[in-house]
Amino acid sequence: MAKTHILAIDQGTTSTRSIVFDAAAKRIASAQTEFAQHYPAPGWVEHDPEDIWRDVLSTARAAIAESGVGADGIAGIGITNQRETTLVWDRATGAPIHNAIVWQDRRTADTCARLKEGAEDQVRARTGLLLDPYFSGTKLAWILDHVEGARARAEAGELAFGTIDSFLLWRLTGGAVHATDVTNASRTLLWNIRDGCWDEAMCRLLNVPMAILPEVHDNAYIYGHTAEGLFDASIPIAGIAGDQQAALFGQACFTRGMAKSTYGTGCFMLLNTGEEAIASENRLLTTPAYRLDGRTTYALEGSIFVAGAAIKWLRDGIGVITHASQTNDMATEVPDSHGVYMVPAFVGLGAPHWEPDARAAIFGLTLGATQAHLARAALEAVGYQTMDLVEAMVADGSARPATMRVDGGMAANDWLCAFLADLLEVPVERPDDLETTARGAAFHAGLATGVWSGLDELERLWSREHCFEPTMKAEARAPLIAGWRDALRRTLA
Repeated sequence: MAKTHILAIDQGTTSTRSIVFDAAAKRIASAQTEFAQHYPAPGWVEHDPEDIWRDVLSTARAAIAESGVGADGIAGIGITNQRETTLVWDRATGAPIHNAIVWQDRRTADTCARLKEGAEDQVRARTGLLLDPYFSGTKLAWILDHVEGARARAEAGELAFGTIDSFLLWRLTGGAVHATDVTNASRTLLWNIRDGCWDEAMCRLLNVPMAILPEVHDNAYIYGHTAEGLFDASIPIAGIAGDQQAALFGQACFTRGMAKSTYGTGCFMLLNTGEEAIASENRLLTTPAYRLDGRTTYALEGSIFVAGAAIKWLRDGIGVITHASQTNDMATEVPDSHGVYMVPAFVGLGAPHWEPDARAAIFGLTLGATQAHLARAALEAVGYQTMDLVEAMVADGSARPATMRVDGGMAANDWLCAFLADLLEVPVERPDDLETTARGAAFHAGLATGVWSGLDELERLWSREHCFEPTMKAEARAPLIAGWRDALRRTLA
């Protein structure tokens, strides 16, 4: 009997979830758990890798149990993960030598600033990225330089580097496979996106020994099988993709010019550019969107570091709200933002500014400002930052997307989606399933295992839950945008 179910492991920045999808790409079971964030110094963010492994295993087992199909009924596992988060572990024991350094971490800002003076053009040409502590390469070098004996052990081949996907693959296969996919490799500053290989010049620049790097494969690929004892049956690990590329794939943005924006901890917008790797003149990233059968489809990407994290700060940092969903009602109970603007540069500013030293600020506070105005300003900031990304893509020669497909937890907020449509001046489409990141990982695993036949079938599985049409008039939009640009200028200054 054919196996028709896929287990997707979605390992995110603040939580881990596992979801079982059926052949119609419908969720039939899921499990999720949050895990601790560690902040050992200002601007530093770390995760305990053992927390992540524990949660992956427990949620995967729980989702399989809830699905009722058993491990023997799972055709394959798809993995999607927080990108750029960096791990180094012992090849003999599988034990990490340091906590995972998270993509938000800024500890290597000085290193990046020093390298920019002579190497930025080379880095952009080879990797499609910018020299920023966001990416994995300088984090990896930091670990090798700050853990006693690590660099010598790495050069001797005793250590393995990986992003979260690679670490999970290693653990799931009992240490049999050290590999990653092209999308995660492309976020390291070490992968040549045009030649499709690890770049020796970049490894020399960042002082990273190539012996520590994983093998790189297509997104839909049988990487290996789960080790005995993890589940009741061995399951192929058949798909891997970084979270934002997985979301693009899960949104069925398979045609050049299609775009999606994911609103989670951060906000990440990707525009499919087909088989052309467009070099951005406006500080966007050029990145592989997916590679199937050895053929790479590329995307332009704008990365915003703080979206949902600002709402989390309103809840946990200053107690303005008790639940994120309250922001929808709070935004609608006031007629406007009362001139309040939030620039959420809590961990610096991403695209198109790339200013790691910027810090969050709130402008326009008066005695008439309320908690509702703060909540609305936080939501509006997400819209303004997305608008900046679209404008940068248009300036790079891309056509304005005909629609914007949105996903992630914040996309459940009707007010935010409507505001996005008004700012972007395009319809905003929300799918019937917001878990598009996990869905994209499932799609890759399903292609590799024959659950789905190709992109045409996957496109037919996508469906829209709601479309938000723009209604704001130009004379109302212009002063809002002018206020945002003034707040942004003052923050950058």
